[in-house]
Amino acid sequence: MKPISQNLENWRQQALELEGALGRVILGQQTVIHQLTVAVFACGHVLLEGSVGIGKTTTLRALARLLGGPYQRIEGTVDLLPTDLVYHTYLDASGTPRVDPGPLLEHGESLSVFFFNEINRARPQVHALLLRVMAERQVRAFEREYRFPHLLVFADRNRVEREETFELPAAARDRFFMEINMEAPGDEESRERLAFEPRFYDSDTLVAAVPEGVFDYRQLGQVAAAVQEQVAVTPALRKYVLDLWRASEDPGRFGITLPEVEMEHLILAGASPRGIASLVRAARVRAWLAGRGAVSPEDVRTVFPTVMRHRIFLQPVYEAQRDWWIPQLLTAILDQVVTPDLP
Repeated sequence: MKPISQNLENWRQQALELEGALGRVILGQQTVIHQLTVAVFACGHVLLEGSVGIGKTTTLRALARLLGGPYQRIEGTVDLLPTDLVYHTYLDASGTPRVDPGPLLEHGESLSVFFFNEINRARPQVHALLLRVMAERQVRAFEREYRFPHLLVFADRNRVEREETFELPAAARDRFFMEINMEAPGDEESRERLAFEPRFYDSDTLVAAVPEGVFDYRQLGQVAAAVQEQVAVTPALRKYVLDLWRASEDPGRFGITLPEVEMEHLILAGASPRGIASLVRAARVRAWLAGRGAVSPEDVRTVFPTVMRHRIFLQPVYEAQRDWWIPQLLTAILDQVVTPDLP
């Protein structure tokens, strides 16, 4: 098995520097920060979930600054229209109507990070446009195609308030490489610092202290491709991933049971081919960040929940309580599917 190239090792050191810099301003979120780092270096879009005021927006703003490229943000509202992403109209000082590029187009092909705040407040028509941008990294406007070769889409979803919100359709959620849950820090040291250190009171000042351009966003595509080409997956790991895929479709085949659940009536749709490819992509990036040239079972098991939790769909009677059933199902799959031994 060939070692990873020197270029890839140099990029790894920069990636670890980015992860460390983010961890110095976002306290008590090491797992979330590592998951975001994996997604970035797989060129994957991310849906970040969590309660109000725990730092979702600050985290994504700091990450965008570390990547250094042009950044745009839009707020999800019930009256937001798809065209609001593409252009905006107004009257200039002389009263003449004007049409200017919207947040998606303002920076043209250089756009690096597009952050959609509280995406579940926007209507399905807006989700549909975002879906195309995420899938194709392009959009048509002003009688031409705009391409976004470096674009990463980050969105957060407020899971506390439900009024005037619109759940993302399955197709839109599947376009997100990872769905990451962010909770308030659990350790006492982080809680005390967040409560009493003034530097954490002002998010603008906190983000401004983050070094800019630690990793050149224009190199992400090249790095992501190199990782997928150079980090190996052994035959035993390939079989393990395929077994996890089958278990997501038919858990009963692997003897998986959940209390008071008729397993043959639980699954509406298991992971898609895109979902399983995303699992492998994430596992390879995690192995690379750890300095290894091959994926381990632990790489697969660690990224499995964040890559899969939004890609398995339950029958309607269970789907209404998916936040309860999906974590149990994913844990049961990992417990029951035989993990291969390392050579």
